[in-house]
Amino acid sequence: MSNEGIGNNPPKFNKFQEVVFPIHVYELKKFLPMSFMMLCILFIYTLIRDLKTTLLVDAAGATSVGAAKLLVIVFAFLSVIIFAKLVNKFDFKKVFYIIIIFFLSFFALFGFVLYPMAPYIHMSSETIQSLQSSVPVLKAFWPIIGNWSITLFYIISELWGSLVISALFWQLANQTTKKDEVKRFYAFFASVGNIGLILSGTFLKFLSRLAKSMTTTSDVFVISVRIQMIAVLIIGAILLSLYYYLNKYVFTDPRFYDADQIVVKKKKPKMGIGESLKFIFTSPYLLLISVLVIGYGISMALTECVWYEQMKLLVPDKNDYISKMATLSMITGVLTIAMSFIGTNILRRCKWRTAALITPSILFVGSILFFSTILYENHVGINASIFGISILNIAFAVGLVIDAFTKSVKYSLFDSTKQMAYLPLDPESKSKGQAAVEVIAGRLGKGGGATIQQILVAIMPLGTTMAGLSGIVGAIVLIVVGGWIASVFKLNTRYEKLIAENEAAANAK
Repeated sequence: MSNEGIGNNPPKFNKFQEVVFPIHVYELKKFLPMSFMMLCILFIYTLIRDLKTTLLVDAAGATSVGAAKLLVIVFAFLSVIIFAKLVNKFDFKKVFYIIIIFFLSFFALFGFVLYPMAPYIHMSSETIQSLQSSVPVLKAFWPIIGNWSITLFYIISELWGSLVISALFWQLANQTTKKDEVKRFYAFFASVGNIGLILSGTFLKFLSRLAKSMTTTSDVFVISVRIQMIAVLIIGAILLSLYYYLNKYVFTDPRFYDADQIVVKKKKPKMGIGESLKFIFTSPYLLLISVLVIGYGISMALTECVWYEQMKLLVPDKNDYISKMATLSMITGVLTIAMSFIGTNILRRCKWRTAALITPSILFVGSILFFSTILYENHVGINASIFGISILNIAFAVGLVIDAFTKSVKYSLFDSTKQMAYLPLDPESKSKGQAAVEVIAGRLGKGGGATIQQILVAIMPLGTTMAGLSGIVGAIVLIVVGGWIASVFKLNTRYEKLIAENEAAANAK
């Protein structure tokens, strides 16, 4: 076995490598499989994310998205309970296989059984309208209950993002990435991974064009969903193969882990789910990380619900709708790759606080631009135009650019700085604390945005749109992002203190 990379004097980068691609050749054995794992995860995530929104909006209406997100919160709590029990019973490797295989099995069931049978297993529109009239208190929920298999697909797809990206991939990265690799690897994981967004977006646009070229659109969309689920299964198999390769050939190589990382393999006392959840709410450090996650979730959920409404007005056909979602994914992927090259230099050259403040700062400015555009649209009407371009198209374009740019910075900087914040913690906090924060706080963020949306719609006159409430929604978003920024400053103080304590403890050994 080569000794390259072992010791206190690793190879030096030249000026070009240091700025563009600061990865040693010997590190590619570890870096590439991890990056391609992220690519596979994000490819699947993008396919199911774009599909779930398209199917739910088409079947139950745009306002159903908020109600579905409230149900996701319940399932998120259940998933944390199940995850904690799995961690207590099995090692991380088995937990990884169990969770991925579960998701892939459900997606296969949906694509080949549930969705093709939707006309036979769902309530009719007449039944849903009758239930809305007879039980108006559940008016927002009857459409998602009536289209239950699509709602279930929406929920499981949302949990893929929380469990697989956050609780599985990033825990794996935190457990296996060496201290000197973190600032170099993490942003590039996002860079390579977001090629998956471009590939999946291209794939979806191809399917959309194929569907529009055929006559029996409804039948074609069933075939399109089936093809998408086949793609999910193929990419899922590649994901599992990459994980197997890492465990067999990389994580057994002493060049690719720190000696003190072996502590995660030692026997340690197990925490029950009640204690695990209590651990979050009694830890100021984890609570501050939760505020960051919740702040992102609420602000993006509220901004996107207004933008989805604009897109539905612009493109009512579901093939066109999923094509627009694919365009968003492709633009996000390209921007994320570009931002990753910038982000990795920011992470290595700037303080944690500086890097962590960039995402909320961009969202703060972007929200002002987007909601100002919607307010102007409300004033002049959606049929008005500026320089020959309809105001509806302008509002859609502004929302798309801001959504894509915010997500690209989120993937390249927010996720990396958030994961770095876990590094000074002990293994127990990294494992169960991180899983609970990522899943619960992530769902509370999106669910919180959905709750605010439902409350606003409920207290306003019938027929009021989210665009009509853009002044109130925009103000809420700015307040939430302001709280997120304040939490970054508080967390930074605790982060630097923990880093200093860990370094002092290491030097004392």
